[in-house]
Amino acid sequence: MGKIILTGDRPTGKLHLGHYVGSLRRRVELQNSGEFENIFIMIADAQALTDNADNPEKVRQNIIEVALDYLACGLDPERSTLFIQSQIPELCELAFYYMNLVTVARLQRNPTVKAEIQLRGFSENNAENDLQRQGIPVGFFTYPISQASDITAFRATTVPAGEDQEPMLEQTREIVHKFNAVYGPTLVEPEILLPQNAACMRLPGTDGKAKMSKSLGNCIYLSDSAEEVRKKVMGMYTDPDHLRVEDPGKVEGNTVFTYLDAFCRPEHFAAYLPDYSSLDELKAHYRRGGLGDVKVKKFLIAVLNETLDPIRERRRYYEERIEWVYDVLHKGSETAREEAARTLHDVREAMKINYFEDRDLIASQAALYREKLG
Repeated sequence: MGKIILTGDRPTGKLHLGHYVGSLRRRVELQNSGEFENIFIMIADAQALTDNADNPEKVRQNIIEVALDYLACGLDPERSTLFIQSQIPELCELAFYYMNLVTVARLQRNPTVKAEIQLRGFSENNAENDLQRQGIPVGFFTYPISQASDITAFRATTVPAGEDQEPMLEQTREIVHKFNAVYGPTLVEPEILLPQNAACMRLPGTDGKAKMSKSLGNCIYLSDSAEEVRKKVMGMYTDPDHLRVEDPGKVEGNTVFTYLDAFCRPEHFAAYLPDYSSLDELKAHYRRGGLGDVKVKKFLIAVLNETLDPIRERRRYYEERIEWVYDVLHKGSETAREEAARTLHDVREAMKINYFEDRDLIASQAALYREKLG
């Protein structure tokens, strides 16, 4: 079997630079590499409902926004299957079977789940106050199992994702091992494909928080205008002790330099900051003092807008062809459902619950029953 990719995003808003450096940019490279037999890109609307059940319209409206971002970044429906998770009911049945292979204690130990519970403000009891939402929805708590269903349904060998998703992939592998041990070799074990650039592992928010997040309002979106990018970068968190230009500054933990690590290329200096030949030289000057934050931020603005300009242009092109975009999602969902149905068939065969497809199984079970009756 060839290599297969499964990856995707929750449609709770437009995609941002964290998505781009963490997975989107790499997805396009992998798509164009010719190394993969199939590439499935999922808009995870059903998973988004696990913490947005009271606002389904938010999820519904953002499906098309995410699709536009995908196409604008260079994902090609001729080479990648773009689909909507909720249109593949087979995923629910797979998740239902996998739930029997995972304990509550194991889910509670998943560090990604714990971090996401804290990020979304769910309380761990049924009390509701001004700071926390009431309880943890079961659907949200079990979403690692749903993710395992998504990955295994398409027999994915490779999942491009950030390092924060490694515990989720580990849980999927555990489910695969358990299923194959109990029912026989059926499911494919996936591997995570992390970003090559260490700075892209987890891009911080503009406020210096550990993760760029729509809910925290610290994002630069792929669809932001050049002026919006300028405003957000000028307000970025840097070194709080770098109060004057002549003061020595810290590069480590400095959000502006983290973004430069993720996006800057050598040719950017000749174009936008010819006083320096490399990022290392720029960092050295900042560390010893004499380089102001404004100058570095203006350089970052130029770098980001050069990166985003072609994405914005492609997005405008597809925005004028929305009906075609919906058609792409419809066709992709049909293709994805056919693949998921094949996997579900194999799972049911392994579990011996395809009763009405296997006449020999029915005959043997009937014979056993008659024998038991004497």
